[in-house]
Amino acid sequence: MEIDQAGASSRRGISRHWRHRRLVGVLAVVPLLALAACSSSSKSGANASGGATPSTPAGSGGVATSQPSSTSGGGGESGTLTVWHYFSDKNQVKVMTDYADLFEKNHPGVKVDNVFVPYDQMNSKLISAAGAQQGPDVAVFNGADASTLALGGALAPIDSEWSSFADASQFPNSVIHKLDGKVYAVQGYVNLLGLWYNADILQKIGVQPPKTIDDLEAAMAAAKKAGYMGITLCGLPQSQGEWQAYPWLTSSGFSYDKPDAKALESGLSLVRDWVQKGYLSKAATTWDQTVPFQEFAAGKSAFAENGNWQMGTAASTAKFKYGVVPLPLSSSGKVYLGGEGEAVGAFSKHKDLAWQYLKETYFSAQGQLIALKDVGSIPSRNDAAQDPAVTNDELLKPFAETIAKMGANYPAEVVPPKSVADVELTLGQAWSSVLAGQTSPESTASKAVSTLQGLLQK
Repeated sequence: MEIDQAGASSRRGISRHWRHRRLVGVLAVVPLLALAACSSSSKSGANASGGATPSTPAGSGGVATSQPSSTSGGGGESGTLTVWHYFSDKNQVKVMTDYADLFEKNHPGVKVDNVFVPYDQMNSKLISAAGAQQGPDVAVFNGADASTLALGGALAPIDSEWSSFADASQFPNSVIHKLDGKVYAVQGYVNLLGLWYNADILQKIGVQPPKTIDDLEAAMAAAKKAGYMGITLCGLPQSQGEWQAYPWLTSSGFSYDKPDAKALESGLSLVRDWVQKGYLSKAATTWDQTVPFQEFAAGKSAFAENGNWQMGTAASTAKFKYGVVPLPLSSSGKVYLGGEGEAVGAFSKHKDLAWQYLKETYFSAQGQLIALKDVGSIPSRNDAAQDPAVTNDELLKPFAETIAKMGANYPAEVVPPKSVADVELTLGQAWSSVLAGQTSPESTASKAVSTLQGLLQK
């Protein structure tokens, strides 16, 4: 499947009813998990909507705080609703801007202030703000961290709101995040990883999109010989690295259910070998999920392990023909099904308005189609998943196939909630240190599994 970026939009208008039925069914029955396919940045303090940086008044401990807002009597609403997020990619930022425009249109007296918080600071800032009884009205965060943030007191339970939400039945249970039986967050869409390919490079070197790891390695070797990078991916020593490591590690037999050092060593060795052969840049250890796709979109690499949320970037940036296939994993390989979690801040002074914002943006069919249009995120609502914008898009097909064949429950299903963040960090650090050549796959795997066994018992 090859998509010319100039014609990508027009191809989305072709109807395929079989595709429609399959994707809807998949989203309804496949357990979707709470992991973000997320974009972070090393930039700090910038308000993604173009406004000022978050205020940090004295006594707040340097934590960005929500601006005061109010809801006036007589049904009139006024003031500022603050939304924290970690998006730096322009297409993902556009979702936030479009949501703000949508909500402000429906609520003329309200201003939505989208505040950028770096990905690797989001959890600490939310929890620190909660400790000071401050924080945003709405938080958009790595869905995998819902339990961590709820335990840290940063999120408000939304049980009563969710139980009275007329459209709640449109959402699969797996995108509803609970702790101790209480609903704290919900995913407005589903994101996952696939293998993007540069069709022009593949044609030049005479190979087809890979179906197996052997195919992939042969294609990367040919690409390197022709002067291109083989693959781009994220090697950060944290949850983003763990998110991209997981498919390759599970393809080698690794599992959180029964972590095995030999299987982990095999997975780490596989990708470490790519670095040593020059298929993958060691700089990947400093890249979040935005940078490697920028490298791919610039035409420098044959492949990119990245997500459906990059569709907007590909269409607006790539000057070559491109396509997507499922990651070429073994039968044991798994891919996380993710998406940001959305929640009301625990110390929002305007929780009713914050909930209304979520209902009209992330949780509405209209809002989920905005995220689809802007970045290619797959709606989590069953009805929105039936829209032709979903069912007619050829680039979404391999992602839908991945959901059905390789979709995985996030470790939160088998890891104690309080240990999830440490589990992510342990695997992310192991992945990054091996790619950087700082430690050997054997010693790293042994140490990581020992740490994981302790975390899984807590």
